[in-house]
Amino acid sequence: MNRCKSHWNALVWVALCAVLAPAAAQDLVQTQNEAALGGRNFPQGTLRGRLLVVNSPEVELDGTAERLAPGVRIRSAQNMLVMPAHLTGQNLLVNYRRDAAGQVNEVWILTPDEAQAKRASADKPLLNFWPFVADTGPRDDGKTPFDQLPRYGQ
Repeated sequence: MNRCKSHWNALVWVALCAVLAPAAAQDLVQTQNEAALGGRNFPQGTLRGRLLVVNSPEVELDGTAERLAPGVRIRSAQNMLVMPAHLTGQNLLVNYRRDAAGQVNEVWILTPDEAQAKRASADKPLLNFWPFVADTGPRDDGKTPFDQLPRYGQ
């Protein structure tokens, strides 16, 4: 009667998968839904900005010089891959993500419908430590007399 045991094992596996499948589905990547306004779904944590490809891989993102990651994926408004050289000189409204090194590794060129959806921009610093966090304390401009310079611990 090995056949009954194997059927029983298969039934237990099916039941176990049915119970665990909804829990595994909740761990999927969350998205912010621009699809409600007629656009695509973008991964959580994407930022909005203006992209100008100067000379690939050098770009300007919101007016600051940036660098594209070696394996960057740029998607057009029709969701097709675009090479950075084809975008040279164009100022585009995009959603983008960074990799662990801080380079831009995913870019989506937005349609007018997607551009209407609100999204966080890069107002926050890239990394939350010096020198990336703005310091509002006194600063040395090179012309400050020595006795007026900030002291250690200020």
